[in-house]
Amino acid sequence: MKWFDELQIQPFIAGEFDDSALLKAFGQAGVGVFTAPAIIQHEVIRQYQVELIAETQDVKEQYYAISAERRLKHPSVLAVCDAARQQLFSNPKN
Repeated sequence: MKWFDELQIQPFIAGEFDDSALLKAFGQAGVGVFTAPAIIQHEVIRQYQVELIAETQDVKEQYYAISAERRLKHPSVLAVCDAARQQLFSNPKN
């Protein structure tokens, strides 16, 4: 909403969704437009048969890995964190 305010855009909000798949299904049905991370852009276009109408570098999303351990040790947790760092943060569009 801050981004819309900065651009002095007042969108009509047709719905608010906690479920991103439901959000995309509504967009697919033509009820409105929705946002999606650039990193999954091609997957969203293919799966939901939608079109990209705009891109911006001004909106960012944050991800957090929360652990009770001070230092991550479990091999599976380390693999997930390493993959996220490589795939999410090496994308030139981020």
